[in-house]
Amino acid sequence: MSVFLHSFSSIHPNSMLTARSLSSSTPLCLLLSHQHLFRRYPPKSPNLPAQFLPPFPPFPSISPIPISTIKVLSMTHRFSHSSTSSTSTSTSSSEQPHQRQRYTNRLAAEHSPYLLQHAHNPVNWYPWGEEAFQEAKTRDVPIFLSIGYSTCHWCHVMEVESFEDEDVAKSLNDWFVSIKVDREERPDVDKVYMTYVQALYGGGGWPLSVFLSPDLMPLMGGTYFPPDDKYGRPGFKTVLRKVKEAWDDKKDELIKNGAFAIEQLSEALSTKAGSGGISAGLPQHALDSCAEHLARSYDPVYGGFGSAPKFPRPVEMQLMLYHSKRQEESGKHDKANEGFQMVCFTLQCIARGGIHDHIGGGFHRYSVDECWHVPHFEKMLYDQGQLVNVYLDAFSIAKDVLYSSVARGILDYLRRDFIGPNGEIFSAEDADSAESEGATRKKEGAFYIWSSKEVEGILGEHASLFKEHYYVKPSGNCDLSGMSDPHNEFRGKNVLIERNSTEVMASKHGMQIPEYLEILGACRRKLFDVRSKRPPPHLDDKVIVSWNGLVISSFARASKILKSEPVDSKFHFPVSGCEPEEYIEVAGKAANFIRAHLYNEETNRLQHSFRKGPSKAPGFLDDYAFLISGLLDLYEYGGGTIWLSWAARLQDSQDALFMDKVGGGYFNTTGEDPSVLLRVKEDHDGAEPSGNSVSLINLVRLASIFTGSRSEQYKQNAELLLVAFEKRLKDVALAVPLMCCAAHMLTFPSRKQVVLVGAKSSKEFQNMLAAAHALYDPNKTVIHLDPSNDEELKFWEEMNPNVALMARNNLAHDKVAALVCQNFTCRPPVHDAASLQGLLSKKVDTC
Repeated sequence: MSVFLHSFSSIHPNSMLTARSLSSSTPLCLLLSHQHLFRRYPPKSPNLPAQFLPPFPPFPSISPIPISTIKVLSMTHRFSHSSTSSTSTSTSSSEQPHQRQRYTNRLAAEHSPYLLQHAHNPVNWYPWGEEAFQEAKTRDVPIFLSIGYSTCHWCHVMEVESFEDEDVAKSLNDWFVSIKVDREERPDVDKVYMTYVQALYGGGGWPLSVFLSPDLMPLMGGTYFPPDDKYGRPGFKTVLRKVKEAWDDKKDELIKNGAFAIEQLSEALSTKAGSGGISAGLPQHALDSCAEHLARSYDPVYGGFGSAPKFPRPVEMQLMLYHSKRQEESGKHDKANEGFQMVCFTLQCIARGGIHDHIGGGFHRYSVDECWHVPHFEKMLYDQGQLVNVYLDAFSIAKDVLYSSVARGILDYLRRDFIGPNGEIFSAEDADSAESEGATRKKEGAFYIWSSKEVEGILGEHASLFKEHYYVKPSGNCDLSGMSDPHNEFRGKNVLIERNSTEVMASKHGMQIPEYLEILGACRRKLFDVRSKRPPPHLDDKVIVSWNGLVISSFARASKILKSEPVDSKFHFPVSGCEPEEYIEVAGKAANFIRAHLYNEETNRLQHSFRKGPSKAPGFLDDYAFLISGLLDLYEYGGGTIWLSWAARLQDSQDALFMDKVGGGYFNTTGEDPSVLLRVKEDHDGAEPSGNSVSLINLVRLASIFTGSRSEQYKQNAELLLVAFEKRLKDVALAVPLMCCAAHMLTFPSRKQVVLVGAKSSKEFQNMLAAAHALYDPNKTVIHLDPSNDEELKFWEEMNPNVALMARNNLAHDKVAALVCQNFTCRPPVHDAASLQGLLSKKVDTC
């Protein structure tokens, strides 16, 4: 009987993709990045047990017969709360370094924190590699592939329940070759098998559990499995037995279906440019369409786009800001303001919510409820970097210190907790931690939550004020929504949230706002000091190039945009209130670390990640694209031409390694690793922007900086990329918000170039550079050079003689010249920051 294995998974309710929306003509590109929505898998639900969510039917366009051939069960019912709590799990033996270990496997020699967490399981784990593949071929057994990451809550749960169980381990060791993969270390491997699981079942998440043939063809898969049969559903032990039986009885059929699935996925993912150019009006249409869809999903009560669980999704806010700017320029002021206010209100709501760590700074992954209150407590580097940039953009438009203060808080949190001794920036903090030293169990959020009595004991006379401000109650405060804490796991605990404005609360207490803010800041510091003595969440100190690129950008941009804050601005803990220029130093050190440890000067290639040495994985598209973007910002916001030169060299490598020179766009891998069965052109802008969207913006920026054949080549590559994704922009613009912005940037007729000439060490030059970046305008390039610097002058003579000529013609030892240009045809120079800002605030038709 032809049957199939279901995964316990579901597409996120906010996702635009459901099984019912798919047809045989659906491009599978849409499936590729939905896993970013499942940073904790599965999300909490008030109606379903945490580990069981109903599946979608198998994907209909892969094969007329099911791809997998074992039906373990059909899940059609809803169940009450499971005995397995979503917020607590036993601490695994691998996380107790002082305990004598009974087992040690091959993962002990790895550097990945996630693999090391499993180094002392009784499972005979292999890392991804030829040794494991050959062992499976020699023994003629299937491979069990388990993919996760070190701060993944449900990965920890499955480890404790199954991978530390000796009976489960015996089954895995006898019947399979078991491989562990850190998805953050090998996103290329994760992409192949996540795409397979999503295509079959309509959803996915971590841990990802997939069974493979010895030649790596997928046979069947799922996500989290409980150890034992429950509610009429099979546990992991049953699944293992059924897979073994299927391999013994129907091996050839399984392998044939797996190969067919990969063939079909490869064909569906082969996006190619058509014979013609981009359709006239498409960029504007896609931009409008995406903005309209987002506006329809806007929550006017709590902010954000879509329903709970709520993710901040910076790419969506970036699109709304960009669209608002374009509306303003075309005279549609009401429409422009409407979109801008949606973003502002959303940013205010998430800043007040529990998703924001009010005590230490930074943001958690997402909120399980509609009011941004109770989060999944994991903190990811890529979220921090993107959110900083959105808050900086909002500040540059509104000039409200509320936004700049939040941006500072994120950056200061990263400086304190995420930066290594050599400037490297780490990747993530876990959601789970022990409630006390020596505790044998970890709980989600234990580091961040408070009882009312704790707050009273720490804050004394100001406890009442603080408790009212942050909605702290003796019974606990996770009661604002039925989705906040449906299983009463946080009973008696409080997740800090601001339900009223500072102005309202200060007035209620009869205080001036500065005094009120001073008290709150002092209270937060006291709580921070106490919290610092708690067992901290696990820090994944892996350095990922792509995520560092995102944060290099935010640190560099902050160094100039924050100079527009009022001179009398006062900040309160956890914001340090440092000089903005300190932030660009952080960006430079992070870039230097990557260049020193993850870049080969001879081959001009990147490695993907670093922990106790570079990883084995090469750089992927996102590593090149995100780092190039960060380097362009590092240069434009005040760094030297060394960063611009490196960005151009990396773009050359990216084009050589990843570009489809016939079909357009960039693949996510080089295609050099035969163990990676799919080569994907990523386009979905989700929790992270896609490499193709960022690359398109990079090409537009580079073409605006340089001239001649180099500039023309950038434009041609950008146009071919855009044509490759034309159908996506036409049909599902909502899935590619950043690409919608990038497409509009490419066709925007009046991109500005601001050229600054003067002594870079002077205060006047730095003020002029800050003025160049003070106003929000993504269609602007800033070029700066010091004519007295022979090395810089030589660089521009080679790369853009127009800039070198401007420097010579505007050389003056006692002043800085600023020229606003289009295609390097410029208006007369101005020599003070106010005049430059005034010039940039005007619409430029011709120069």
